[in-house]
Amino acid sequence: MDARMAAHASASTRLLLVDDDVELCELIRRFFADEGFDVYAVHTGDAGVEAALSGRYALVLLDVMLGRSNGFDVLRHIRAASSVPVVMLTAKGDALDRIVGLEIGADDYLPKPFDPKELAARVRAVLRRTQAPRALRGRAVVVDDLELDAASRSVRRAGRLVELTTVEFDLLEALAGEAGQVVSRESLVRRILGRDFSPFDRSIDTHVYHLRRKLGPLAGGVERIVGVRGVGYLYACSSKSFSRSG
Repeated sequence: MDARMAAHASASTRLLLVDDDVELCELIRRFFADEGFDVYAVHTGDAGVEAALSGRYALVLLDVMLGRSNGFDVLRHIRAASSVPVVMLTAKGDALDRIVGLEIGADDYLPKPFDPKELAARVRAVLRRTQAPRALRGRAVVVDDLELDAASRSVRRAGRLVELTTVEFDLLEALAGEAGQVVSRESLVRRILGRDFSPFDRSIDTHVYHLRRKLGPLAGGVERIVGVRGVGYLYACSSKSFSRSG
């Protein structure tokens, strides 16, 4: 399965497999296809980190032994910037490896050889466990490569944490929460800055400018936050990629 096919798969069923055993990757891909999942495989640690941080995958299956790479190091790099669920795979089944992986941040651990049905069950269990709290909170917004969690006041773009000021976060939440629709400047001033609107007040424009710099454009260089002259701002999105829990 190539990268273009992976990009079109449903985000909730798209898995990343990082393993240098090409034959095993193909077997896993075929099995999971029958289970309703789309698996995209890479075979090196560097490629695994890059793909895992892209924000395109619901879960990562990560082998501990990657030739010249070490799966634990790959996991450390992923966890430094992303909370994407990770299930570790390894030919080593001893308790120490399992403990190390879980302490670094793995969500589950399965030794090789394994029953594909058990792996699928583990994947589903991890997805239920990691996705349910967010759904119950009803305070998460996902728009294309952007993920905003109001409960933790955190923002990730393509899996990477973006540091925002309080006002910038509130502004982004207001715009992303109504992605695809124009939000008036007056409404933003009242909701975000808590004061009456003045046509000469350019504070919101300044905050939008900083948001644009921190978030960068969408794929293809498309502006993420679009100004609508004389009205306000619109957070651009694909109609198929916007979701809000709750």
